[in-house]
Amino acid sequence: LCQDDDGPYRGKYLGKLNSYHHQVSGDVYAVDDWTLLLTSFSYDGNGADTFFWAGAANRPGPQGFIVPDSNGKTNVLERHFNKDFTLVLPDKKKITDIKWFAIYDIWSQNTFGDIYIPEEFEPPTVQKISTLSGKTNGIRTESVDILDAKRIRLNQLHYDGKAKKAYFWIGVGAQPVVKGFKVPDEYGYLDPLRAYNNLTITLELPGDLTIFDIDWFSIFDHDTKQNLASIIIPEALNVPPSLVKIIPHKNDLPNCLQLHKDFQVSWEIFGPQITIQLSGQVAENEYLSFGISGSQERSQMIGADVAVAYIDGYRGFATDYNITALTPCVKVLGQYKGVCKDEVVGGQDSNQMNTAVRENGVNIITYRRQQISPDPGDKEFPASGFLYVVWGIGKLDENMEPAFHDLYSKTDIQIEMTPKEPQNNCMAFTRSKPEPREPWKKGQIFDKTIRVFKSYIGPSGAKKGYQAITGHASTALAWYINGMLAPEIWLRRGLSYEFKVYGGNNPHNAEYYHPLIITDEPNGGFDKLTDEAQSKIRVLVGVEYSRRGRPRPTAAGPLCLAKHPENKDRRLDDDYETFKKFNRSLVYTCEEGEPGSLEFTPNSSWPDTVYYNSFTQANMGWKIHVVDSFNQRVYSGGDSSNANHVFLLVSLCLFVRQLY
Repeated sequence: LCQDDDGPYRGKYLGKLNSYHHQVSGDVYAVDDWTLLLTSFSYDGNGADTFFWAGAANRPGPQGFIVPDSNGKTNVLERHFNKDFTLVLPDKKKITDIKWFAIYDIWSQNTFGDIYIPEEFEPPTVQKISTLSGKTNGIRTESVDILDAKRIRLNQLHYDGKAKKAYFWIGVGAQPVVKGFKVPDEYGYLDPLRAYNNLTITLELPGDLTIFDIDWFSIFDHDTKQNLASIIIPEALNVPPSLVKIIPHKNDLPNCLQLHKDFQVSWEIFGPQITIQLSGQVAENEYLSFGISGSQERSQMIGADVAVAYIDGYRGFATDYNITALTPCVKVLGQYKGVCKDEVVGGQDSNQMNTAVRENGVNIITYRRQQISPDPGDKEFPASGFLYVVWGIGKLDENMEPAFHDLYSKTDIQIEMTPKEPQNNCMAFTRSKPEPREPWKKGQIFDKTIRVFKSYIGPSGAKKGYQAITGHASTALAWYINGMLAPEIWLRRGLSYEFKVYGGNNPHNAEYYHPLIITDEPNGGFDKLTDEAQSKIRVLVGVEYSRRGRPRPTAAGPLCLAKHPENKDRRLDDDYETFKKFNRSLVYTCEEGEPGSLEFTPNSSWPDTVYYNSFTQANMGWKIHVVDSFNQRVYSGGDSSNANHVFLLVSLCLFVRQLY
């Protein structure tokens, strides 16, 4: 038996329920070893003591067991009308352990509907197929598994990453050819493949494509038009249906480019204007950014002219930004640098908002602008030819400004402005239940003997790092205190403490100038705030005021920086299981000079919770708990030891600097 070819694949079709009483009807599918799918199921709800019921006897009867309902409950069945849902057999029982499934009334011992499981029935399950191997680029796998109708798992994949334009590639026909579809990598990126060294990854077929729509899977180099390695997909695989939700999306404009599994851009030039539509599967507090590269020869963020698009409630925005440094907008010696609104740097917002709507978790934002903008700070959209572009997805901070992007491309992306025929490689969006990722343990410093804290700058660590620790949007950088990423610190009133500050002391440097301050406000970036906002914040230490009343930091020191090695991709930071392993992957550099010093003694006027942060940038630090005594319980889930080796390394580096 097989299901009707129309509609989505639901699993192995068992048949229609035999209907005897109470208007029972519906179709039954086997999803996997333990799960049944009922579609268009109906029952009038008038049975006295009726349940989903299964057993191994020859026919339905008292000798059986209750199958929990779609909510996992064993309550008496209520009325159903044309419902679709799954049922999981209890106690790890398998479909092959039963001979029938029924709607059964225990009180009257009547069967209202049933279906029998065929002998030697084989439920859908993961199918292992041939290995993937190639003659070049060191490509090989231990095995390849078809997990379900949309997912392929490559076990222990090896690939040297040296092909210029190699992609995961699928299609139809006897063998791999140029005509086909890109498969996003395990992170949803459509960039040329990076190197893999004995990694097991799971890939999801794009859009509404399933394993039944393709004949082969390949690693294909589009630079040489060469199939580097491939496997043939067997026909009629008995695999589970996919739980991935397909979210159809129709573009309103003729040209469309899929930038990432969750982001696509479409455009049209008409007269002197260009209309751009950004569509992205993002959270409500996230933005989509897209624009013209800062270089005419490659995709480059520095110098880029971008729109930052988001929806705030019912209102959409596509704000014009200019990128002069890889940092949130900050005022440096009277000039704004970083990711700044055009209006802030003396230009104008050239984007005209058209429509904005959020549907099924997808933001769809359309805006227009002149190809040749009257703002001299804007770049030109040419009427023809190719254009290098950049894009990103990230969180909005508390001021609805873009924080550091979590998703972005590291490859060059070109679009053809007015192709002879419309170009469209966009697919339907897909959504699946994300695999749980355990955040890194929160660092804690709860030691009454520690009175000196060494403070330097390092990467914020993607979604398992600063964002998980604080719940705040993160910049690219964060404070590392005694070798820990933004730890919570406990201090006692009446004791004297010192922060030795290595956050950079060059005010000309927008990215690496971070004096340390302590305030009663959690976000930081005191220098960026308006006079009114500053007046509402209590600065406890780290700021003095000039005669004109302007705040000046008091604790700026030379830059000690933890950073990724040149060959590491910061987009993969969440691959590190622990902060300890992530910390060990970083390289450390320290400028010469004496550190800035922040000396203070908390007293009874200090609040119980204060915050250390950067004077210039928001969301780099975290909490300080001010206590009257250390003899109290604290949350013990933190990690106070995993950074000791790096902390000692940095301390040694600083000691050597002081000797010479």
